[in-house]
Amino acid sequence: MMRMCEILEMDNIDKGTTIELLKKDKKNIFFLKKGTVKIVDQVNDNVKYIVKKGNIFGELALYNESNEIQEQAIALEDCIVCYIESERMISILEKHNSLKNNVFKVYGTRIKKLERRLNDLLYKDSTTRIRDFINDYILEFGEVHENRIIARNLISHKDIANLTNTCRQTVSNILSTMRKEGKIEYNTQFISIPNKEQNKNP
Repeated sequence: MMRMCEILEMDNIDKGTTIELLKKDKKNIFFLKKGTVKIVDQVNDNVKYIVKKGNIFGELALYNESNEIQEQAIALEDCIVCYIESERMISILEKHNSLKNNVFKVYGTRIKKLERRLNDLLYKDSTTRIRDFINDYILEFGEVHENRIIARNLISHKDIANLTNTCRQTVSNILSTMRKEGKIEYNTQFISIPNKEQNKNP
């Protein structure tokens, strides 16, 4: 997927910048070469999901014939994005089945995450949803540093509340409790959990 960037347009995006999914009245597919972005629903301003380096976003343009865009992407840190017009991307996908499969895989993963969120909403209380989200976020976006897994602390308490269907105050309370329990450590830059695999070793 990352090799696609060699034939695409490329932009450097500053932290906090909104990335235009529609350029010159043309829908685009984006490949995130560096950094992290959040995808926000323009209707209710809620965060839908987080995209990390090496993944794509804006892929709904492949399935939506209208030029109406209901999502916006916001850079959570300095990013490098590569992009291509959706019509050209469709043409490339028709010629390269492996790339098409990768796109379907990304889209399928997002659908599974949405299904899990709906399932969690039905069967888990707010505390469990927040705790599980924090652990999953660190495992997905973090890196192992000896006895801890450390991730950049890029999302706000409001974002976490959106993604767990809770409220910001509840998120703050749960994070504080988890820190007191020794389950997490965090500051304005990083958030981490113990590396259980490392801690198993004598």
